[in-house]
Amino acid sequence: MSAFLFALVAVIAVSLGGRDQMLVARLAERLGRGGPLLAVGVLSSIASAFAMAAAGLTLTLILPGPAADMLVALALLIAAVELAWPRAATLPEEPTQSLAAIFIVLAARQVGDAARFLVLALAAGGPAWLAGAGGATGGIVALCLGIAMGDEIRDWPLRLIRRVMAAVLAIVALVIGLASRGIIG
Repeated sequence: MSAFLFALVAVIAVSLGGRDQMLVARLAERLGRGGPLLAVGVLSSIASAFAMAAAGLTLTLILPGPAADMLVALALLIAAVELAWPRAATLPEEPTQSLAAIFIVLAARQVGDAARFLVLALAAGGPAWLAGAGGATGGIVALCLGIAMGDEIRDWPLRLIRRVMAAVLAIVALVIGLASRGIIG
């Protein structure tokens, strides 16, 4: 159960200001805050979280113990880099109102974001399906927040939050990596 709760809280925290959250916030202003956008967000969060959980489980099953620990450290480091990476402040305009297109764009953004790399790391280090379920739930909560807040979410100190989270993940990745190599106990 702790893998579920940790994944839930971690994904919510790391998703603040994420590309997927900012996209649904913009779409909520443009398309309305109704059910179709929420349904697409729920489906994409579930699909991306469980895809990354399955990837983490698969890699853990084929890697020996220390290599699996290094996989966790690498996934956390990738998540930290994604969080710290500067990106354009403007989002592209949505040319269509196609829910299928929105699903594809959301899922593609989520598979490569910091939150899903956290799910991969948690799935590699513990019960994969609980990490996937927690990650999916956390992703849904983050997208619901984006839909509910709309453009108001841009008033939050998102850049600062993301940089602090990047620093925390980098430190955790370093500690796990050094511990897996036997450098620290």
